Amino acid sequence: MSVKVTRRKFLQTASLAAASIPLAKVVAAETGFVKNPFTPPGSFTGTQTVTGGVCEMCFWRCQLVGKVRDKKLVKLEGNPKSIDNGKSICARGNAGIKLLYDPDRLKFPLKNVGERGKPVWKQISWEEALDECGARLKAVQEKYGSHDIAMFPHGASAKYPMDFFEKVVGTHNVSEASFFQCRGIRDSAYMATFSVPPDESVDMANARAILLIGCHFGENVHVSHVKAYLKGLENGAKLVVVDPRYSASAAKSHIWVQIKPGTDTAFLLAVMNYLVEKDKYDKQFVAAHCVGFSQFKHGISHASLDWAARICDVPARQIQEVAELLAANAPNVSIHPGRHVSWYGNDFQRVRAQACLTAILGAIGVKGGFVKPKGVKVKAISWPKGEHGGEHNLRLLADLHHYSPPGTPTELIRDACISGKPYPIKGCVIWGQNPMQTIPNQQKTVAALKQMDFVMCVDIMPTDITMYADILLPEPCYLEKYDFIKTGTQWNFADKHQQYIAPRMPLVDAMFERRDGVWIMNEIAKRMGYEDKIPVASLEEKINKELAAVNLSIEQLKKEEGIHIQDGKDPYGVAEDLEVLLYSEDLEENGYPPIPTYIPVEEAPQGYSRLVYGRAPVHTFNRSQNNVWLHQAMPVNPVWLNDEIAGKMGLKEGDEVGLVNSDGITSSSRTVVKVTPGIRKDTVYMAHGYGSRNPLLTVGANAGVDDQELITRLAIDPETGCNGMRNNFVKLVKDGKVLDIPA
Repeated sequence: MSVKVTRRKFLQTASLAAASIPLAKVVAAETGFVKNPFTPPGSFTGTQTVTGGVCEMCFWRCQLVGKVRDKKLVKLEGNPKSIDNGKSICARGNAGIKLLYDPDRLKFPLKNVGERGKPVWKQISWEEALDECGARLKAVQEKYGSHDIAMFPHGASAKYPMDFFEKVVGTHNVSEASFFQCRGIRDSAYMATFSVPPDESVDMANARAILLIGCHFGENVHVSHVKAYLKGLENGAKLVVVDPRYSASAAKSHIWVQIKPGTDTAFLLAVMNYLVEKDKYDKQFVAAHCVGFSQFKHGISHASLDWAARICDVPARQIQEVAELLAANAPNVSIHPGRHVSWYGNDFQRVRAQACLTAILGAIGVKGGFVKPKGVKVKAISWPKGEHGGEHNLRLLADLHHYSPPGTPTELIRDACISGKPYPIKGCVIWGQNPMQTIPNQQKTVAALKQMDFVMCVDIMPTDITMYADILLPEPCYLEKYDFIKTGTQWNFADKHQQYIAPRMPLVDAMFERRDGVWIMNEIAKRMGYEDKIPVASLEEKINKELAAVNLSIEQLKKEEGIHIQDGKDPYGVAEDLEVLLYSEDLEENGYPPIPTYIPVEEAPQGYSRLVYGRAPVHTFNRSQNNVWLHQAMPVNPVWLNDEIAGKMGLKEGDEVGLVNSDGITSSSRTVVKVTPGIRKDTVYMAHGYGSRNPLLTVGANAGVDDQELITRLAIDPETGCNGMRNNFVKLVKDGKVLDIPA
């Protein structure tokens, strides 16, 4: 179906035929293709540079400037004043223009007059939309209680609404994908080990050695982070990459450990045991800061090189080589904490092992090691906290997941939705998150949503989850609004330490009837009876109040080209009272292993391979799949298949295939085969975020395969309650025939 026809169908379905805006003007205004008759073609006459942009094509949030002509954004560039990304932005950042002017973007409030999952959209006024949202959420609250509303937020614009539901309404049932399906395990494991959340706090630019466990640098393209990584390599750092796939990082490595998926903890235990046995650890740091070393030493003593080699399916001599390399370059070693670490359901133990390895190498607070930058603090203005107890907290009621990230584990929420126990959950607010592609077992998400009394979605694009909304509200994108104050430091490229403050400011005005999250949430709060709790009248006021705490304002930042830079602080050194819990009594008291422990994962059934996924350099998971520029660069997500296995299966490069998993779920769409020696024989890989099924996405729908459609087998990390995301096994389907994958 062509873009034009599909788009007309959307406009008709949304009742735009009844709107007063002529269709031709709608198209012109949205795409930015209105031509000024007084501007010669190709001319830059009248182009204005607008500062203050902060990207949101991914969460790294590079600072931007926009080139604006005739009130239209025509180009994005990195802000040359930035001490973070500088003039550099990635392909996704450049393509932000195509998000801004995407004709498929949500434009008006919509009401579903069909059924959830098969919506029939009717355009309604903001007044009607807000009245219905307020009344129906209030009805759920009065009938069942405040705890019977769940929220799934994501992104900067969701923070203010999330705080409203948590603090004012009083629901604990908030689940952010960034925590429970991404980095929450990492944060919790590091906090449980040395009480410091990790972020990406590794000084790779000054490292002598870098260890990456499944990190896809060069494919995630977080600009300033990749710059630090490359600077370290340019300075001669030795790179070790542990990954079943020959990733962009592995291509730059000195040692590539082609590990069997799910066995990384065994590898790390063997490295640590070797260092301890050979007295190659930092005795001085361990004596000064580590708790429980003797128990730790005894607890990992079984992890010989041969033991790990059998489990990990890698040579024992290679594990020894890695250990020797780390020891030779300690303490200036960057052991990266990772970002998306929710893999197999045994992940807390793996990440805690990474933290413990960092400690016994003494790689904390030193150049090239784990270093927590001392950034500037800008306190957020938010809703006042009400008097809400923990009696309805699902995690506390279940007495599970005692090291959970903030919020409530997703599975506890979905289980309560479906079973009604320990109480029903009948209202749902989804703000900027696409749970269909962030949470495994999509059928369970659908079951949870279909039993709701009311579902409200706020988004920029018609993602898969919006098909299950009763009311769908449109937000401006990051280029059209004030929102979020990015702060940070520059400390690892030069001797001068600096800090920056960069609030997001609009580069162009918002179009159509899009409204920002503060305005939307305030209006709903009024209708729910909480008008007296509203902390700010507008998003601009919120940003100004937050900036006032550091003696700044929006007007001042405009004069400073969008970025305030001030002197920073030296981040190096270790606090005298730092304690690293190699052995944790607290973990033991809560029923978890007190030292990092290898927990085996299920083996692939005969004829299947484990499905793993990761990032693509030109896409940010699903959020960029409808972007025309990025789609043209990578229209599908090829499935990586080992070349020897492909030969046995009779498959060649570019063959079109679908996938079927071990639970009998077949992919709704197809992709192509990438034949390569750079993947283990027992593993297949694809980039995450493809295969959208909302027909209103005229570019991204059915392009490639949705890996999450195939992740149906749940594995929950015991300590955190986070989802394991790589626990399914697949076969390939070609020309309708299911093909076994040879062992």
